[in-house]
Amino acid sequence: MVDASFSYSGTELDALAEAKNYYRWILSYFAPYMGKRVIEVGAGIGTFSEFLLNSANVSELVLFEPTDNLFPQLQNRFSGNIRVKLLHGYLEDLINTTNLSADSIVLVNVLEHIENDEAFLKAAYQILISEGTILLFVPALPQLYGALDEAVGHYRRYTKPSLASKLQKLGFHIVCLRYFNFPGIFTWFLAGRVMRYKTLRSSDVRFYDRWIVPYVSRLEKYWEPPIGQNLVAIAKK
Repeated sequence: MVDASFSYSGTELDALAEAKNYYRWILSYFAPYMGKRVIEVGAGIGTFSEFLLNSANVSELVLFEPTDNLFPQLQNRFSGNIRVKLLHGYLEDLINTTNLSADSIVLVNVLEHIENDEAFLKAAYQILISEGTILLFVPALPQLYGALDEAVGHYRRYTKPSLASKLQKLGFHIVCLRYFNFPGIFTWFLAGRVMRYKTLRSSDVRFYDRWIVPYVSRLEKYWEPPIGQNLVAIAKK
């Protein structure tokens, strides 16, 4: 069992909380495949959780968050919401102590923080109902790994083949696997490999979300880029 008694010290979650267009873009890929009972792993401060709750499909949302300082923020944010259940810990640890079952499991910028990602995916497979879906949003291209990845606790960045292999080995059937956010390759490389930033700046996130995301999201709706800053993966049990 992994010790859940630790705190998150980064600032990028606060910066990304302002990226409304960015999160809507991610949700546009997830929404058609989400069931009514959804688990979000690594919910953080609940930014994407709000978008999930606004999705027409979702009637019950279980939020997992292991960190001691972020979990109380989730409690404050969703206190009194009867559609939300909060669990402080790791899905892999609680799978045998909690009666968990889900139509869909969602991870947005989380799988790369899990050292043994295959063990996690195995646990997720057990929890999903037959035909249930796992919805993943992860950083792509190991060549982009730099100071920013290291600072925020990324163990890895994925490629299509590496992520597909992990999912298929456990019995998942891949429904969608595509690169996402082509221009983000250049901004992440500049931030992490050239400028060697240790965190995301709110001003940069606001600018990109307001002036870049609306146009890129429309383009990539009809054109899948050959590579991208991230990968969207949707797989069925």
